[in-house]
Amino acid sequence: MDVVCRRLAGRADYLTTLQAMKTFTDNRGADTPDELWLLQHPRVFTQGQAGKAEHVLAPGDIPVIQVDRGGQVTYHGPGQWVLYLLVDLRRRGLGVRQLVTLIENSIVQVLEAYAIHAAPRADAPGVYVDGDKIASLGLRVRRGCSYHGLALNVDLDLEPFLRINPCGHEGLRVTSMAQCLPEGGTLDMDEVGNALLAQVSAELGSPPTSG
Repeated sequence: MDVVCRRLAGRADYLTTLQAMKTFTDNRGADTPDELWLLQHPRVFTQGQAGKAEHVLAPGDIPVIQVDRGGQVTYHGPGQWVLYLLVDLRRRGLGVRQLVTLIENSIVQVLEAYAIHAAPRADAPGVYVDGDKIASLGLRVRRGCSYHGLALNVDLDLEPFLRINPCGHEGLRVTSMAQCLPEGGTLDMDEVGNALLAQVSAELGSPPTSG
């Protein structure tokens, strides 16, 4: 079962992308290949289904969008890779918890290649470096298929995270690959994005194809 990997050019409007994910999921058939969408969004806060208004502290000029994924409020913006997983879970024999573990493992492996030692937490989905959150995830499953996915902080302005309680955790510190990179290390956004696509495809057990 191949995975089609798509890189969306520029900064993809959040609501347009969300509708495209829903349309893809509603229209896919038993033989529709799974897809991974790699992109960056303009600055936006997204509030999950269980999100509580009190966790949005002072959004200011950044819009807040209510969405249908799990989890609480998070931030997306330039310098952060977002990877959406449009996966037929039933066909692959995956449960939601297994998919979450697969995503977290993929992120950990990508970070390890940059000598950034990270790990998931049992009590809070996502990936952490010394207790600081470097990647978040949120999913929705409909008709046995997933959409939404992960966000990995590569090299971005972290100030907007101070305007929220990230993922509903008051005082949770957020970091980025740029902040955690060992001295002398270098980052290239495209290389990180390619590594993320390749690792998630490998964890799914599928050779990636370009779409």
